[in-house]
Amino acid sequence: MLLSKINEPNDLKKYSVEQLTVLSSEIRQFLIEKLSVTGGHLASNLGVVELTIALHYCYNSPVDKFIFDVGHQAYVHKILTGRMDKFDTLRKHNGMCGFVKRCESEHDVWEAGHSSTSLSAAMGMALARDLKGENNKVVAIIGDGSLTGGMAFEALNHIGHEKKDLMVILNDNEMSIAPNVGAMHNYLSKIRSDKNYLRAKDEIEQLLKKIPAIGGKLAKTAERLKDSLKYMVVSGVLFEELGFKYLGPVDGHDIHGLIEAFKQANNVGGPVLVHVLTTKGKGYSPAEEDSHKWHGISPYKIESGQVLKAVGNPMYTEVFGKTLIELAEQDKRIVAVTPAMPGGSGLVKFAERFPDRMIDVGIAEQHAATMCAAMAMEGMKPVYAVYSTFMQRAYDQIVHDICRHNANVMFAIDRAGFVGADGETHHGVYDIAFMRHIPNIVLMMPKDENELRHMMKTALEYNDGPIAYRYPRINVPGVPLDEVLTPIPIGSWEKVREGEGFAIIAVGPMVQVAEEAAEILKREGVSASVVNARFIKPLDHTMLLNLAREGNKIVVLEEASQAGSLGSAVLEFYAEQGISGVDVSLLGIPDRFIEHGSIKEQLDEVGLTAESVVREIKKFRSEHQFTYGKKVKPS
Repeated sequence: MLLSKINEPNDLKKYSVEQLTVLSSEIRQFLIEKLSVTGGHLASNLGVVELTIALHYCYNSPVDKFIFDVGHQAYVHKILTGRMDKFDTLRKHNGMCGFVKRCESEHDVWEAGHSSTSLSAAMGMALARDLKGENNKVVAIIGDGSLTGGMAFEALNHIGHEKKDLMVILNDNEMSIAPNVGAMHNYLSKIRSDKNYLRAKDEIEQLLKKIPAIGGKLAKTAERLKDSLKYMVVSGVLFEELGFKYLGPVDGHDIHGLIEAFKQANNVGGPVLVHVLTTKGKGYSPAEEDSHKWHGISPYKIESGQVLKAVGNPMYTEVFGKTLIELAEQDKRIVAVTPAMPGGSGLVKFAERFPDRMIDVGIAEQHAATMCAAMAMEGMKPVYAVYSTFMQRAYDQIVHDICRHNANVMFAIDRAGFVGADGETHHGVYDIAFMRHIPNIVLMMPKDENELRHMMKTALEYNDGPIAYRYPRINVPGVPLDEVLTPIPIGSWEKVREGEGFAIIAVGPMVQVAEEAAEILKREGVSASVVNARFIKPLDHTMLLNLAREGNKIVVLEEASQAGSLGSAVLEFYAEQGISGVDVSLLGIPDRFIEHGSIKEQLDEVGLTAESVVREIKKFRSEHQFTYGKKVKPS
């Protein structure tokens, strides 16, 4: 096997193009076998095998910088840079990350889990290179989906303006172009990037301009002729107008063609864009037939493509999707909006039932937020279905366009809390902190699927501004569902367990953890109340005042950043009320990023467990014992 002899990128340079083609088949087989056990991003990586091989063959990483947009398509890059033996630990706790990770390898120069950052990063590295007087290559690899992000266009505009030497590879795995058009593009690319052609063109133009009276006119005529031909036959006109030299399209599965394209690109001064056509899932028929399903996949059977999923209750996402259909049947004002995640957000069936009321804006979270604000102002009921981690990309629009206008937008915030194997770039643990302080917004989180359904009804009936319900990436508890949905009074909490002397205020899935802790304490003779803080904003002031008057020592338990979230809100409330005789301990996610692994491992790592709550309550029982976290001490 050729693959077993690859320990670093330079090993590729010993092989012929024919051998590299064999190597690509070996890599595909390796990925199919390894990911059948670990799961991961299969389709996108199968699509960039030849492209990644050609890059490492033509350039010298890590001196030359490869910047992978999002980074989930860098498995082949990891294989070629000495990490093949780590694939058994892919996306596992303390194992290899599923995205590019700087601490893993010197070849990983840029980390990302969100899209559309690669071009800005490439510009930054090109600027730094030039300021330091170095001459390495900078290459950004971005997919056609990521190119819909507004940040990518901002970067294209700046790069084209500055004329920096860097290369953008547009990995186009959706567009279909007829062979004859592609052949014409390749031919034009070769001519237009040839050094002799470029030099001759410049010399002729300069010569024409020197001819008195008519030279300038002839030069302008020649330039107009060149531009008119370009507009007729070249699909890369947009990039040319932005200041890039456009090359392509190139067959992304033809290593020889890719190598030739990169050689042509090296002959071009300034920014160049190489348009590469690839097929997601290439070489594995189940992934080719349904690249969306196989984008991020659980373990599977190689022969049949059957996904091995544990049998259990549905995910919160599924409950959301079904309930939204029910509500939309009753209210024609409901419109679902998603930034490129209809499947992940549970909206596929909604789209089938209400195609005119389902809007996928692509990777454009900012645009989606402002659009929702305007729709709400026109009397519609937009539901902005978005992952917590992606919603943070639209922070300014949430402040400026939604909350400031007090627009009646409903946020369905998926993946709230830890997300497991996707790790630190995807955890939904910051949205409470960055939304709670914005005026006009209401924030909710249910303890179970039945409460989620009632919260969705609450949001629909609410007309006084923006309102959000957030839910985790886990299976629902499996409680009975009420047939009739009724709004929950805004700002009301519920005490799900009575106790004396101690109270655990919990939100979302942590309510179950709190109840487990209370049961353990009960067996040890300690009585603790459990409060479901289902409204994070506004708080239940009456409940908080009662807990203080009863002399409870309080633990606030939340699967969110300890700084700025529910626990901070409780402390702020008691401070505002001038109440200083209540001990309050916070259990949340500490001030650091939590890496990939299972959700259980992540919860264990930060102490969001029943055992941790029990320990915290026991600390309260010891006089003068300080507890973990912040505390309001008796006066």
